[in-house]
Amino acid sequence: MTNRVALVTGGNGGIGTEICRQLAAAGYTVVTTCVDAEKERIVDWQRELEGEGVKVGWVECDVSDFASCAAMAEEVVAEYGPIDVLVNAAGITRDAFVHKMNHENWESVISVNLDSVFNVTRQVIEGMRERGFGRVINISSVNGQSGQFGQTNYSAAKAGMHGFTMAVAKEGARKGITANTISPGYIDTAMTAAIPEEVRESIVAQIPAGRMGRPEEIARVVVFLAADDSGYVNGANIPVNGALYTSF
Repeated sequence: MTNRVALVTGGNGGIGTEICRQLAAAGYTVVTTCVDAEKERIVDWQRELEGEGVKVGWVECDVSDFASCAAMAEEVVAEYGPIDVLVNAAGITRDAFVHKMNHENWESVISVNLDSVFNVTRQVIEGMRERGFGRVINISSVNGQSGQFGQTNYSAAKAGMHGFTMAVAKEGARKGITANTISPGYIDTAMTAAIPEEVRESIVAQIPAGRMGRPEEIARVVVFLAADDSGYVNGANIPVNGALYTSF
């Protein structure tokens, strides 16, 4: 058990919710971000978790905006304490083939999925260095490793996340800070459940494991990387994809 504070951006998503659950179960004080509390029904989400015995705080924040992230981090520290674990899980998709993609959809995905990783990490990294402990965990994607049709923006952002991870790992290692990436494959969430059945079947047919992953399988890796005794795992990109994509 731990009394450390863990901040999870986009924690009310399908994978993010399970990350919050498992971090809370491991004893962390968990706080998440949301862009619009009313639109995202964050209070209802919070109450549902409380009904399970899981406490998660929340703060409104546009992770694509540096000033908003600075204000959010200040609020979290003031209310909950220093942030020792950061999970960058916020993300969006705006799919289109590159020859049809407009600049707005390119920029919005890069901003929310990649710029946000710097925007939030920058707010907590100095405190981690001062305290001699920190865990930065970036939720990327198999498509950042392999690329994907219609997702040049998303694939670029998710690949960029791991470049950021490797650099932060080198910069922070002597200060007790680790930075690691998790690259999920196709995970069974509300988002993938909305995919037409025939498309889902074709996706699963390509996965050697014969199924989509479960959110708890991603969260389990997050809890492992967040632990105090995981300090020598640093700069890694851990795939959780049912052998859909493998590399040496």
